[in-house]
Amino acid sequence: MMWNQAYRKNDVESGGSGGAQPLYPAMMESPELRWGFIRKVYSIIAIQLLATIAVGAVVVSVRPISHFFVSSTGGLAVYIILIITPFIVLCPLYYYHQKHPVNYILLGIFTISLAFAIGLTCAFTSGKVILESVILTAAVVVSLTAYTFWAAKRGHDFNFLGPFLFGALMVLILFAIIQIFFPLGKIGVMIYGCVASIIFCGYIVYDTDNLIKRYRYDEYIWAAVALYLDIINLFLSLLTIFQAADR
Repeated sequence: MMWNQAYRKNDVESGGSGGAQPLYPAMMESPELRWGFIRKVYSIIAIQLLATIAVGAVVVSVRPISHFFVSSTGGLAVYIILIITPFIVLCPLYYYHQKHPVNYILLGIFTISLAFAIGLTCAFTSGKVILESVILTAAVVVSLTAYTFWAAKRGHDFNFLGPFLFGALMVLILFAIIQIFFPLGKIGVMIYGCVASIIFCGYIVYDTDNLIKRYRYDEYIWAAVALYLDIINLFLSLLTIFQAADR
């Protein structure tokens, strides 16, 4: 409680002007507090994305790094560790997401390990495909974010999307497993990428709506992780489509 009071005071002093408009019609809390929370979440996401870009750029540009991971048994083992590390870190991160500074340390490990995995994926992809995916991802994220804020202001609610998106994600995971054992070829990969892109576009709207209305002030880390994963998964889905089309 004391932390929340201090956090609210800091946010009002740093960003609240006293005349902010409610983000949505049924809003009962102070708009300054919610805007302060939203700014904090997007600041964390921005740092995560910059770190991901920086690490990914190093992995892509320094060729010995990528060759080490694919040309040696030790490199392959490290690559597998890097892939599973974000999933492992998510468990303690969820448990400690309100405990400072442990939450930031775990968030840093999660982001850097995932950035290495993304960089290795991009290392064997043409620059044109990466650029196309980045541009389209940025355009889609900005557009969907602006739309969600606009819709929330007019009383629209996207909480109903949760069960549908979860079910669609389960289907997507099963489809990916089928692809591993029974490859469907270029068309199958493109279908997978398109379906995944639509699902994560839905998740961006859903999680942004939760950011506006439902996340508590001490859940800034978990809110940032949710939206960061949505953006990264959308990028990887678009990368899959462009890679298949470029073959």
